[in-house]
Amino acid sequence: MLRLLSVNVGLPNDIAWHGETVHTAVWKRAVSGRRMARRLNLDGDEQGDLIGHGGEHRAVFVYQIDCYRYWQRELDRDDFSFGQFGENFTVEGLPDDEVCIGDRYRIGSALFEVTQPRVTCYRIGIRMNELRMAALLVSHGRPGFYFRVLEEGEVEAGEEIIKVASGAERMTVAQVNALLYLPGHRREELERALRIPALSAGWKNSFQALLQQELSAGPASGNAGLAPSDVSLSPPAWRGFRPMRVTAKTRESIDVISLVFEPADALPLATPLPGQFIVLRLQPKREALPLMRSYSLSGAPNTAQYRISIKCEITGAASTYLDRQIGIGDMLEASAPRGSFTPKQGERPLVLASAGIGITPVLAILHALVAKPSTREIWWLYGARNARHHPFALESRALLRLLPHGRSRIWYSRPTPEDRLGTDFDARGHLAVACFDELNVPRTADFYLCGPTAFMRAVSTNLAAWGVPRARIYTEVFGSGESSMPGIVDPHHRLPHSPVGTVGTGPLVSFARSNLSIYWDPKYRSLLELAEACDVPVRWSCRTGVCHRCESGLVAGAVDYRPDPLEIPAEGNVLICCSQPRGDVVIDL
Repeated sequence: MLRLLSVNVGLPNDIAWHGETVHTAVWKRAVSGRRMARRLNLDGDEQGDLIGHGGEHRAVFVYQIDCYRYWQRELDRDDFSFGQFGENFTVEGLPDDEVCIGDRYRIGSALFEVTQPRVTCYRIGIRMNELRMAALLVSHGRPGFYFRVLEEGEVEAGEEIIKVASGAERMTVAQVNALLYLPGHRREELERALRIPALSAGWKNSFQALLQQELSAGPASGNAGLAPSDVSLSPPAWRGFRPMRVTAKTRESIDVISLVFEPADALPLATPLPGQFIVLRLQPKREALPLMRSYSLSGAPNTAQYRISIKCEITGAASTYLDRQIGIGDMLEASAPRGSFTPKQGERPLVLASAGIGITPVLAILHALVAKPSTREIWWLYGARNARHHPFALESRALLRLLPHGRSRIWYSRPTPEDRLGTDFDARGHLAVACFDELNVPRTADFYLCGPTAFMRAVSTNLAAWGVPRARIYTEVFGSGESSMPGIVDPHHRLPHSPVGTVGTGPLVSFARSNLSIYWDPKYRSLLELAEACDVPVRWSCRTGVCHRCESGLVAGAVDYRPDPLEIPAEGNVLICCSQPRGDVVIDL
């Protein structure tokens, strides 16, 4: 007989962990008497992280007593109590390899539907005092699952669980869990999962991405259903750095220069995707560590040469070196093109909105649209201080004239008396979504944004408020991105720095976007822990090689995994949460 053994609830609390404060409700306690099961949770229960947990499709978490017995044997422990795995319902029966997504059960006066397997994160490791727990639950096929509350009602420990309907496609929780997290994403199984009406939207989005990956003709690797959207799954054209010879140097504005370079070995370059970037390894001083800098390609797609454009900052070590010391004939070292800030195929209107040096990747996109004549409606929106700070003004105008449906709007925030309204620029002030209706900018477009962080944050927020779906707003960040650390209360926002304490003696680890290179110290269990010690912005969730949230570009070098991830990342990428450097490495962080 299927039976509800325990009803467990808990409210979020702040706990100390690794020098941080974590807000979590993973600690549950068994309660007696009847409890109301409502649309979002049980009475007396809440979720601490409403992004990763909670919501209509994750209202009640279910785990079975047989798994308790399994983990007691596996972990050699006897200290478990009901709610040990953060579950709301501890049940007799309902194993993950028999329960199917879409199955419906009546317990007491409430009706429930199975919606998805549990998504594990690092907090179950804290609760269990076992750091590997998130990976173990998935790899051993015992994640547990969520109920959606179809009919609110009262439940009580000891009640019988009555199955009232079977889910479409008859895919078990274990099968669906393995299909996302383990290697072997078969097309027919992905299509089958996508036909399950009860499966939650997040899982469907992941399976849709995996299906598109399986159907694509390209050489993509890794797991498209898990990898962050700004991480490329296409393998880089080459590993590490290639020597390049500078063949041209041009001043584009008062504070922007362009460098054109060709491969020193005369072998062809890879054709970059429009909007991608490269990493330069620079050595201004022989006795100092090399500088790593990321620069967007700003020219037309080309296999003979690349062009980058650099804003010259007075205090910028790399830009000052490139501006004042690098000339025609000099040598540089460059990585292969990387990045996913590339336009999606289709006929939807395209809005290229940028400010300042953010013009570079969208200019490359504009070049590509002209190279393969596009019939799409193209909007070129750009903001600068004035004409002296407006790079590529003539070049962008010439390109737009070649597009049958190209439109342009230029804003100057501080025009000079010499700047001509209607010729050099179209409006005073800053690029603003508030005037898009007046300009007839279509809400149905794909929006590609690049510029200062404040600019992108404001425009993205205002576009969403204007009615543009977040999925059609793409941004490119030149420097280090924002951290994503679920459950961490008041995370630190310090500039990246060398770790406190003694200097390591291991391989050199370079965080390219953060402009930081430090020597590895084996006291850190992973590259993630080193990055955290340096306040390098990072993102993670499971910390054990399951979720791929930490997947980042591996520009140069190789790593060892400890423990091995459930599925290796795309070629040219690294899971920093469970890896250590094998030698010198450069990471796109």
